[in-house]
Amino acid sequence: MFTPDGPGGRVLLQTRRGVLVQDAFPDLVAAASRLPDGLVLDGEVLAWDVEAEALSFEGLQRRAAARARTAPALVARLPALYVAFDVLQQGGVKLLTLSYRERRRRLEVLFAARALTSPWTLCPMTTDHATATQWLETWTEVIGIEGVLAKPMGARYLQGHRGWTKIKRRDTTEAVIGAITGTLTRPRLLVLGRHDHDGRLRAVGRTVTLRPEQAREVAEHLAPAVSGHPWEGVRFVAAWGC
Repeated sequence: MFTPDGPGGRVLLQTRRGVLVQDAFPDLVAAASRLPDGLVLDGEVLAWDVEAEALSFEGLQRRAAARARTAPALVARLPALYVAFDVLQQGGVKLLTLSYRERRRRLEVLFAARALTSPWTLCPMTTDHATATQWLETWTEVIGIEGVLAKPMGARYLQGHRGWTKIKRRDTTEAVIGAITGTLTRPRLLVLGRHDHDGRLRAVGRTVTLRPEQAREVAEHLAPAVSGHPWEGVRFVAAWGC
């Protein structure tokens, strides 16, 4: 998120690939009037599904793909939130060489001084291992986030370099390989199922595309479907997923 350095400038919202998407998020652009000029924030845009009362990745995709004339119609149903991770420029002065500890302090001061509230959200941060573990175990389930990030407090901001580690929550469960795409000797992906209370095999998800070594390992345990397979005659559309 970039705010202009002076009168007449434009608020810019740029993806990590450099694509400008501010026209798709007029609510964030309007809310940027509460931010000081010459500010560059590093963060993530989220979409809140008002009806479901939950964050929505699908909703975010719809918002991001909207054109300037259609975006306003989505604002009420899928308002955008901006979670700020870092501050890279303030008052037109670049802060890239400062440590993350100092950049974080300035970001917290900015939020406090401006009394920033929704759609602006300061990403929570802690140096306490127990607290971070609790976030990983509970927030991923309740809020729907993927995990937590670990950043070195003394590191400066390196453009084009990932100076942090993402720690994702991993939940494991058992499932039946009910179908595959590809061939028995070279499966491409697996369609997974679980039995419901009535003993019927229900599709519950699919894997990502298997790597060659994974495909070879799985192929050793596959066999052709026999007559009477519970998914016999069932068709899964190409876009179907978990």
